[in-house]
Amino acid sequence: MPLSMANIGESLEIKKVGGKEETRQFLAKLGFVAGSSVVVVSDIDGNMIVNVKDSRVAIGKDMANKIVVESVFGNSDKDWSSKEGVNENT
Repeated sequence: MPLSMANIGESLEIKKVGGKEETRQFLAKLGFVAGSSVVVVSDIDGNMIVNVKDSRVAIGKDMANKIVVESVFGNSDKDWSSKEGVNENT
């Protein structure tokens, strides 16, 4: 899903950065590269502030649409139950 559709506070992993080469290079300099973790801090009308590479970065909706992310809880190799505080014995 595009980063623009992510929920506030959701832990995500960047899967792909699209757009023209110039746009991809610009986003890479900000830390938006495949495999990086990102967390949405705030979202106002699609304009976002996100934590990426230990920095807060503001990006517009157009840029956020070019960044494809996946929830870290969507990965089968992650133990989401311990992160959510779910008791597996219930």
